[in-house]
Amino acid sequence: MSDPAFLDVRSAEKRFDAARVLNGVDLAVAQGELVSLLGPSGCGKTTLLRIIAGLTSADAGSVRLDGEDIGRKPPHRRDVGVVFQSYALFPHLTVAENLAFGLKAKGAPATEIAPIVSRFLELVHMAPFADRSVKGLSGGQQQRVAVARALAVKPKLLLLDEPFSALDRKLRETMQIELRRLLRELGTTAIFVTHDQDEALILSDRIAVMNAGRIEQLDRPETIYNRPATAFALEFVGLSTRIRGTVTSYGPEGAVSIDTRFGTLSARGRFEPGSAVIVAVRPERISIGGSSGENRIAPTITDIVFQGARAQIHFETTDGLPILVEMSGALPGGLEPGAAVPLSFATADTMVYPA
Repeated sequence: MSDPAFLDVRSAEKRFDAARVLNGVDLAVAQGELVSLLGPSGCGKTTLLRIIAGLTSADAGSVRLDGEDIGRKPPHRRDVGVVFQSYALFPHLTVAENLAFGLKAKGAPATEIAPIVSRFLELVHMAPFADRSVKGLSGGQQQRVAVARALAVKPKLLLLDEPFSALDRKLRETMQIELRRLLRELGTTAIFVTHDQDEALILSDRIAVMNAGRIEQLDRPETIYNRPATAFALEFVGLSTRIRGTVTSYGPEGAVSIDTRFGTLSARGRFEPGSAVIVAVRPERISIGGSSGENRIAPTITDIVFQGARAQIHFETTDGLPILVEMSGALPGGLEPGAAVPLSFATADTMVYPA
């Protein structure tokens, strides 16, 4: 990023007893940007969020927001809003009173509070529920109130810690789109913690894929999906066919030849001959028929999984790595378990990583 970062985390470290949870993390976020921290449980994403919020202290490193060092400020002086997984609404207050609480705490004039509450309830489609107790709301409605309450005080930065995890799938997908629309409309800078790759792909301007206390890749969703920088990013974001092999040669145009149990395959990469590698390709980039790409294999079908608009075809594997094809529309004839099927995929679509 060429411009100074609106949120700039440098060399953040954190230990809990003997366990190192964050290992020198750097994160730069532009104003108005929505960045997701994506990774498995225990990777450090929630700890990083809590350090930014001031709810956990870092052992080392710095946190700057809008040019100001906020690392030593208490949470209520950081101008950061937080939406927790549990929503943390006040059960004894109405919906409108929950929104007004933060405004009163910040000293907003009484004459301004009601219009602000009304505006944000309208933005999250909760105006008809203003006078209701939050105890009678559904999970999706409570989530809307929690987001509106955090945004009503106009924080410089909004942090969201897996706020959709308790919702059913259909409601979760609806709320993802609504949240993205709302943040765009308000121009809010936001950090979103999730372990759900689909959620991160839908919501984010950029995704930080985290693993073992580090950011493995920080990039646009389409780049992380199409060109994951590491084998972990490949495995965690999206599905892939993966085949073990050994590099036999490195060509002058950046292509390597790899010996596999299916024969020789080619991919873009820089590896010395003799290197043990994993060849990878996204399942929707594989064609059935074996004639539309430079790389060709003929594995045996073990299962076909129907998923509505698409189907996954799984193939026999001897090393624990998946071989699968994803197709939309009607499947060609002759596809059934036990059949050996010719497949092909282009060198340009083929990725290679250290084994």
